[in-house]
Amino acid sequence: MSPPDPAPFTAIVLAAQRAGVVDPLAAAVGVANKSLVPIQGAPLIRHVLDALVATPGLARIRVVVESETEAAIAALVPRGAPVDFVIAADNLADSVYAAAVGVGQPMLITTSDNVLLTPGAARAVLAPLADGADVALALCTEASVRAAHPEGQRRFYRFADDAYSNCNLYALGGTDAMRAAESFRSGGQFAKKPLRMIVVLGPANLALLLIKRLSLRGAIRRLSRRFRLRVEPVILADGAHAIDVDNARTYACAEFLLAKRRQALAA
Repeated sequence: MSPPDPAPFTAIVLAAQRAGVVDPLAAAVGVANKSLVPIQGAPLIRHVLDALVATPGLARIRVVVESETEAAIAALVPRGAPVDFVIAADNLADSVYAAAVGVGQPMLITTSDNVLLTPGAARAVLAPLADGADVALALCTEASVRAAHPEGQRRFYRFADDAYSNCNLYALGGTDAMRAAESFRSGGQFAKKPLRMIVVLGPANLALLLIKRLSLRGAIRRLSRRFRLRVEPVILADGAHAIDVDNARTYACAEFLLAKRRQALAA
């Protein structure tokens, strides 16, 4: 059964590049920001915007980006889409805070390279907020990701019950839930940089995770207590949702999956 249509929400799209870092994909095609890299006939961010515009309940989209890239992205916005631009801060956490200023409704957070995002996934991660959750995060099992594409992900969070990959898709119930944005302060690449997990989870929780004594639900309960928020995981069936465009390998995977979706729609 499909989740009910969500209440009105604001989508936050993180599209800025780290200061002083040249993304290899952007450099290869001669654009200033990875969000502008073309894939299957449109820039990465346009696929994300199209999915959000098609999601019931969308009130606004706030795109967080450096000032020099704003005009290029503004030219890509679907006609009539309710998009505002927010100048990126020095780190992801403060960028999320800046985008949330004045928002009095649920927020959906994703990234501009999340090209396999679908309205169904957006609805699914917003649904727990209607049941009282403060924060929801989308995950896919390792099996579902490998079924979508065997090269789509190489790093997974391993729990006692299964292994999972995150989908760069989060929902916040309101301003109180912004405490969870602190997990973005040094970047969200926990699988690549485990020291960041110590800051977010705490050393005791991380130790239990590393020896596989925690199930996903158990870890989320501990995370909820740490943030003093009700956090809910949302396990998406389609593992493609955990594949975003990080590098040339995942670009090829995402391009293949986007083409496959188009063929299915045309059939």
